[in-house]
Amino acid sequence: MKQIQDDSRLYHFFRPLVCWMFRHSYRHLKYVGEENIPADGSIIFAPNHTNALQDALAVLSINSEHKVFVARADIFRRPIFAKILNFLKIMPIRRKRDGAGEVLQNDETEERAIDVLQDGVPFCILPEGTHRPKHSLLPLGKGIFRIALRANDRFGHVKPVYIVPVGLEYSDYFNLWDTLIVNVGKPINVTQFVAEHSELERPQLIMALREELTKRMREQILWVPDDQNYEENLRKLRENPPKPFHLFPKHRVPAWLLFIVLVLLSPLFVISAVFTFPLWLMWIIIRWSVKDPAFHNSVQFVWQLIVIPLTGFLTLPFWMFFQEYMYLVRKFKSCDELQ
Repeated sequence: MKQIQDDSRLYHFFRPLVCWMFRHSYRHLKYVGEENIPADGSIIFAPNHTNALQDALAVLSINSEHKVFVARADIFRRPIFAKILNFLKIMPIRRKRDGAGEVLQNDETEERAIDVLQDGVPFCILPEGTHRPKHSLLPLGKGIFRIALRANDRFGHVKPVYIVPVGLEYSDYFNLWDTLIVNVGKPINVTQFVAEHSELERPQLIMALREELTKRMREQILWVPDDQNYEENLRKLRENPPKPFHLFPKHRVPAWLLFIVLVLLSPLFVISAVFTFPLWLMWIIIRWSVKDPAFHNSVQFVWQLIVIPLTGFLTLPFWMFFQEYMYLVRKFKSCDELQ
């Protein structure tokens, strides 16, 4: 029986296209710390969750390896969606909000995840369990640690199991064509961690791993405590960001200069708008119809992933100019480099 981690010719064909389109959906995209990805064991990627599909695509595009992901189970309810998601190597996972009975079905997903890891295919789970467009972290769920420990029980004596923290930092959570930094942190060697904490029972071991991963994930993002001082602390951190977040643009362009640039480029903008009519029309529809703004990027990306190849990529340069012009419009409106 074909397993989700098995490669296929069709997937092998489409994956590079998707990754290429993803990389060209951002004005600046920087991967930092890829050397931290272990080469001698099974890997579980653990990114923070501030967006929707874009978070998974950021991990998929780290390197050329195909990976298996999980997503909330409710989007698998329609058979056609379930088939598409399975082709994309995404498995369903239930959350507490789905009910205790639903969560019990996660045993099957966890077992499949262990099979994926045993076959040497990287696995990705977003341990916060839900997305939130903030420079902070929600409490991590226990699922990632149950999978890691069960995998270690099965084959840790043959090869180590690693959890690799990944920090995703978007300069704009709700628009493509801005800056994205993907920061890969030092991995947790779960096999070694278990050996060094042999005195702990399984629940205590999970809590210890949870504390360690939380610490390492915070180090990969512009982490700000989610309290009443959040906005002020974030502003201070942006003024003097640590590496690699200094890659975010810090200089401000005067509004009058942006206005002149926009006026001069407006004829080209009109031309690009004509050639990319289906793309920007859907862009407007998305913002009217999709209630959760964190999904705007993902829906827009999927739409342009369909339309641009169908036009033989002839619309791509016009669309990139259109996106650049709209980026300048946003900067003119806000006169700020980060939103």
